[in-house]
Amino acid sequence: MILETKDLKKYFPVTKSFIERLFTREMKYVKAIDGVSIDVRKGEILSLVGESGSGKTTLGKLVLRLIDPTDGRIIFDGRDITYLKGEELRRLRRHMQIIYQDPYASLNPRMKIGESIKDPLIIHNIASDQEAYKMVLNMLEKVGLTPSEHFYGLYPRSLSGGQRQRVAIARAMITNPKFVVADEPVSMIDVSLRASILDLMLRFKHDLHLSYLFITHDLAVSKYISDRIAVMYLAKIVELGDVYSIFKKPLHPYTQALISAIPVPYPRREKKLSLSGEIPSGIDIPPGCRFHPRCPFKMNICSEEEPTLRRIEEGHYVACFLHQ
Repeated sequence: MILETKDLKKYFPVTKSFIERLFTREMKYVKAIDGVSIDVRKGEILSLVGESGSGKTTLGKLVLRLIDPTDGRIIFDGRDITYLKGEELRRLRRHMQIIYQDPYASLNPRMKIGESIKDPLIIHNIASDQEAYKMVLNMLEKVGLTPSEHFYGLYPRSLSGGQRQRVAIARAMITNPKFVVADEPVSMIDVSLRASILDLMLRFKHDLHLSYLFITHDLAVSKYISDRIAVMYLAKIVELGDVYSIFKKPLHPYTQALISAIPVPYPRREKKLSLSGEIPSGIDIPPGCRFHPRCPFKMNICSEEEPTLRRIEEGHYVACFLHQ
């Protein structure tokens, strides 16, 4: 395994007004991640899917140690990095990278493209200035920004959204990492360009034997790029399995609803499973199964007990009383 999390939690304290603090001392928390245990194998793409507000981005930041966990453990390449600090954490950064969602906000507008990509090489003492320059030109060629000398001297404002995301990918790959968190890397890119960006990421996966945690709300994208899929709802994993199992035999009603929402060119006249309402707040999580207020198949036990993630068949796990 390249990455493991064990019962990982992240609670954010809710800031109260002055009047609220006068009348109550009780602290409230947003439970962004609430006991998540996953693993990412070497050379694998694990997709994390779910609606906005389910905790996907928070989990991505936790495993990279960009924010500190409230509880649980993070193990990277066999080493416990949960409480790593200072210089040890800085040295680890070259092996763990991130591709952000917004290509317009992830690049410094005052830095030239070449300097943005070269910066990690200098920070981590990977290459001298002259060697770094040649490595950046080579990387620009790999991500399809040619002629590389021309793009090296441009500022982000001169590039399109797709070109900026290629620069963001180049910056993440320049340190030759082992593990990359890709946080909705194609959601803000024109549909016509998404496949080329995904193919570029797949090429780096094979060339560098990379592992990805691929965060997306789009199950169709996850089907294209993933080896396995973890479905997340309100800070918990509710289903986990390989791509075939998730799409051909989805077990959790939430997974079924997400798949029903995927547009298809020639839809059959089948009854689709749709959800009512929105994902609840992480402050006031429903008792029992946190999905039961929106579930069309809820039973009495669903509002009383919380289901655990259990294996239904080899490699396929679900947290639902319908299958337990």
